[in-house]
Amino acid sequence: MKPIKIINATALLLLLGTAGPAYARRDKPQQEQEKARPAQQQQQARPERQQQAQAPRQQRQQQQAQAPRQQRQQQQAQAPRQQRQQQQAQAPRQQRQQQQAKVPRQQRQQQARGQQQQHQRQARFSRPPRRTQQEQDRQRSQPELRLSARGSGRIPDERFHSNFGREHHFRVGEPELVGGYSRFHYGGYWFGFVEPWPVDWYYTDDVYIDYVDGGYYMYDPYYPGARFAISVVL
Repeated sequence: MKPIKIINATALLLLLGTAGPAYARRDKPQQEQEKARPAQQQQQARPERQQQAQAPRQQRQQQQAQAPRQQRQQQQAQAPRQQRQQQQAQAPRQQRQQQQAKVPRQQRQQQARGQQQQHQRQARFSRPPRRTQQEQDRQRSQPELRLSARGSGRIPDERFHSNFGREHHFRVGEPELVGGYSRFHYGGYWFGFVEPWPVDWYYTDDVYIDYVDGGYYMYDPYYPGARFAISVVL
């Protein structure tokens, strides 16, 4: 019986000896796997941290890349407004320049018209008109004027400049007797003769009335320098 027990004990020891390394070998990969797991977790976590670290940098790069484009867009959006503001600011100055440019041109045109009219008058009245026999007979047939005393009436300046002066010619026609005095009507007023009608003048001549030396005088462009006194009857 002792040899059998010894054999059984020896067999048991052999089984334990072979099972121990097997369990040890089986446990070793598990331990190695457990040791390798934190490293793998760290490797897996590292890309996440790298991505997290790279995210702000990518955002900054995108923002930096977008900044010039946004600036260009803002500049392009502001350009029309700035142009409008410049145009609005320049408009009054351009209007003033145009007006200033127009003033000399208008003055030149007025001066040219005035000179042209003056030349026409000078050419027209450079010498006395030729009188027909009928005009001479009619002038001689007119009665002698009945003169009036010089009055103190005065035509308002506005009315005077609109109807009287060397720019406004008219013809007296035949004088009328009004209240025993010779009168003629022109420009809305009646006038009396303070001095006799000049011999060489005709009632059909183009004459004008001007206010000179405190009184009204009649002028005949055909006879420069000649005049005679009249008075306005108010």
